[in-house]
Amino acid sequence: MISDFFYPQPGGMELHIYHLSQKLIARGHSVVVITHAYGDRTGVRVLTNGLKVYYVPFLVIYRQTTFPTVFSFFPILRQIFIRENIDFVHGHGTFSSMCHEAILHANTMGIRTVFTDHSLFGFSDVGSILGNKLLKFTLTNVGHVICVSHTCKENTVLRASLDPSLVSVIPNAVIADDFRPAEVKPSLNKITVVVISRLFQNKGADLLTAIIPRLCASRPDIHFLIAGDGPKFIDLEQMREKHQLQDRVELIGSIRHQQVRDVMVQGHIYLHPSLTEAFGTVLVEAASCGLLVVTTKVGGIPEVLPTKMTVFASPDEDSLVDAVNSAVRKLKENKIDTSSFHNEVKKMYDWGDIAKRTEKVYNMVYQTEPITLVDKLIRYYNCGPWAGLLFILCLVVDVFLLEIFNWLWPEHEIDRARKWPRKNKSEDE
Repeated sequence: MISDFFYPQPGGMELHIYHLSQKLIARGHSVVVITHAYGDRTGVRVLTNGLKVYYVPFLVIYRQTTFPTVFSFFPILRQIFIRENIDFVHGHGTFSSMCHEAILHANTMGIRTVFTDHSLFGFSDVGSILGNKLLKFTLTNVGHVICVSHTCKENTVLRASLDPSLVSVIPNAVIADDFRPAEVKPSLNKITVVVISRLFQNKGADLLTAIIPRLCASRPDIHFLIAGDGPKFIDLEQMREKHQLQDRVELIGSIRHQQVRDVMVQGHIYLHPSLTEAFGTVLVEAASCGLLVVTTKVGGIPEVLPTKMTVFASPDEDSLVDAVNSAVRKLKENKIDTSSFHNEVKKMYDWGDIAKRTEKVYNMVYQTEPITLVDKLIRYYNCGPWAGLLFILCLVVDVFLLEIFNWLWPEHEIDRARKWPRKNKSEDE
C-alpha cells in the first residue's frame, strides 16, 4: 500500500488504507505500507498485527503531498520491494506523488499494480487538466483501478480515458461497533447539530459559516458542535464573534479519530455541506451513531446511505437552511426513528467484505498476462503527440535506471525481511 496520506494524519483515505490492510492481514496476506515521514515519525514502524510502515523522509510541499521528482524515489522503493518480497503495489490517491511514482517503478520492475481513486476532480481548470494528464500517465499501464463509488468511477474513466471494464467499484466501510449510538439520547429540547470535517473550501466551510447565523436567528433551540481544523477555522471564529454565538457554537478544533464517536453521540443531526465528495465515510459513521444526516447532494454522496437516513440539499445557503429545518421538524414530530440506523449500517458496510472484494481484484490482475515493454511504449505513444513522447521518455529512463540499480545493488545482496508470524487464513476465518 503506497500513498502520501497515512497515519498519523486523520482522514478517510488514511483509514481506508489502515483497515483494508488489517483485513488483508487477517486473510493471510503480508501487507506493507509506504508513506512519507510525518515529523519525527520516520523509519520503519510496526503497527497492530504486524502491519509494517515505512516512513520515508521525503520533502513535503503542500497538504502532506511530497515533492514530485519522478525518479528519485526509485532506489529506496526498489530496496523495499525486494526486501519485502512484494507481489502487488496498491497505490491510493490522485494527488499522491509517491503513489504515481511507485506505480511507474513497480511496472518497470514487473510487479503487478492496482490503483484506488478516492476523490472527484474537474476538467476545465489548469490544475485539473495537469492532474488528469498525470493520472492518464499512471493508469495507462496499471493492472486495475478501484473507485469508491459509481460516480467516482465515471469521473476517473473520463479523466484518464480508461476502459470502464478495467475499473471496479469497492466502497469504503466502517467498524460499526466503534460507532455505537448513545445509551441515553440527548433531549430534543436542545437540538445539537454536529459537524466533523477538514475546514477547507471544498468541504463547504464557507457555506457552513454563512448558514449558522441564519439558523441560530430563526431557531433558538439549535446549537452547533464543530470539530476539525483548516484554513477556514478562523472564518468560523470570526463569524461566532461577530454574531455573538459563543454559547451556541462550540469549536473543538482537530480531534483524533477515536474521539469522533464521543463527539457525534452528543448531537441529533450530522451536517455535511461538502461541495464535492466521492464517498463520505463520515456520513456512515454518523448514521451508525444514530444521527440524522443532512448533506449536499453532490458526487457519490447519494449512493452512501438510504434516503430515510438522510435529508438532501443543494450546495447553496437557502437549500441547506431548509434541509436543516426539515430535519429538525422530523425529529421533533417523531416522523423518523434513528434507533435502527446502527444495525442497518452494520449490515451494509463491513471491512471484511471490502477486503474479500479487493482480494478478487488482486487475483484477477495476477491471472492476466503481464504487459510487455513494447506494449507499454505503444500505449504511451497513443496518449498524445507531446504527452506520449514525454511518457515514453520517462519509461525509457526508468528502464535504464533499473539496470543501473541492478548492477550497483544486485538482488541477491539485499537482505530479505522476516515476516510477522500469524495464523493461517482458515484459522482467522
